[in-house]
Amino acid sequence: MKDKTASTKRFGARYGAPLRKKVGAIEARYRSRQKCPYCRKIGVKRIAAGIWECRKCDAKFTGKAYEI
Repeated sequence: MKDKTASTKRFGARYGAPLRKKVGAIEARYRSRQKCPYCRKIGVKRIAAGIWECRKCDAKFTGKAYEI
């Protein structure tokens, strides 16, 4: 099982556990590969906030900041 706060270890003991867990969940969501709305394959990766690119069909599109 993965640690829920793996990406938030950089915060150390600051900001409180509930906030670190929320940030960890958000970061895990946008770093994971997601389904392309055009070709329906898992291969979409976030380039910047709100900009997504499919690695399979090279479609570049906008969406929400942390998920499509």
